[in-house]
Amino acid sequence: MADKALDTTFLDKAIKFATDAHAGIERRGKGFPYIVHPLEAMAIVATMTPDQELLAAAVLHDTVEDTDVTIRTLKEHFGDRVASLVEAESDVFIDGLNETDSWRTRKQAAIDRIANAPQEAKMVALGDKLSNMRAIARDYKRQGDKLWDLFHAPGGKADHEWHYRGLAASLESLEGTDAYDEFKTLIDEVFKK
Repeated sequence: MADKALDTTFLDKAIKFATDAHAGIERRGKGFPYIVHPLEAMAIVATMTPDQELLAAAVLHDTVEDTDVTIRTLKEHFGDRVASLVEAESDVFIDGLNETDSWRTRKQAAIDRIANAPQEAKMVALGDKLSNMRAIARDYKRQGDKLWDLFHAPGGKADHEWHYRGLAASLESLEGTDAYDEFKTLIDEVFKK
């Protein structure tokens, strides 16, 4: 007997929307389409929940931060819950400061925002952060400390360690999930503590 069909209409719409929004964009220094990262984030969130809105938020998480999509547009297409989950995951840029000069302030704000977020927003954040940490771990094995030159963190590896350890602390309520455990393991491998 075949399994009951799962209605993925809402998620399919989000995947298509994210794919279109990120069309033609390369993942920084990777040589592959940007959409690979949001799809991986979505797959990670799927290990913690089948909730289609959380999966949609995971695949849409960078649309506001990295494309011309607005929170208002997400609300119109996907509703308040998805839009607020994406908003909780989006960097807040500081007027008058470039990415390097605002890096630590933006990252501290993200750590604080995630620490105070509801569990569902933490799941979306973990999908993103684990996907990023997987890429960092892979690239660090190949490139060593040259990897840190790709980023806007003024303090290089030390700033990234501070950031990722702060994120791990803010996501600690997800301890015991495979995603969180992998996240902590990769942080410890890359930053050797």
